[in-house]
Amino acid sequence: MKIVLHGLCIAVAAGSLSLSGGAVSAQALYTVILPAGEFGSKNYTEVVTSNIAAAQAFCAEIDNDSYKVDCLAERLGEIAKEIPKDSDYAEVRQILADTSKQLSDLAKANRDPNQVRGRAVSKGEIPVSTSRPLNPVKPSSLPDVNRQARAILDNTQTLLLRSAESSESKALQYSRIADALGSSKVLLRSA
Repeated sequence: MKIVLHGLCIAVAAGSLSLSGGAVSAQALYTVILPAGEFGSKNYTEVVTSNIAAAQAFCAEIDNDSYKVDCLAERLGEIAKEIPKDSDYAEVRQILADTSKQLSDLAKANRDPNQVRGRAVSKGEIPVSTSRPLNPVKPSSLPDVNRQARAILDNTQTLLLRSAESSESKALQYSRIADALGSSKVLLRSA
């Protein structure tokens, strides 16, 4: 894996992800039909949970732990943007967008001025890139920042579960999404 930051190239390890100053983007097109008159769809929940798992895997490939909090923030923000505003998942969209902003703000507040910002780019059949350069966290702040990021994810899980309390059909879908988010906390324990 290489980390390329605004034209600098630093060899890190063999792998499939790098950070780069250039913009590379990939998009996947999929169609999920949400049934009328009933909450959501098991298939769409699977799309959201799979996207969260893919985000976790993507960020885990970055060898420099300083970028992982902001990587997770950026990926959750992109997942939120993909959720239709006028769907049964609009509340999930807002909760994920808020979580993304909180994580991003946390990374910005603890930014390491000695490391450059850069985009994470996967090297695979379909390359994926972060939509913006990532903010590295100061290594000395990383344990505390990761603890705070895990607390943000805990709060997000709680919000999802409480939001679904009034609806049995929502409860199962939101619970699956909350579980997927919970697995992201493992990413923040390794540093």
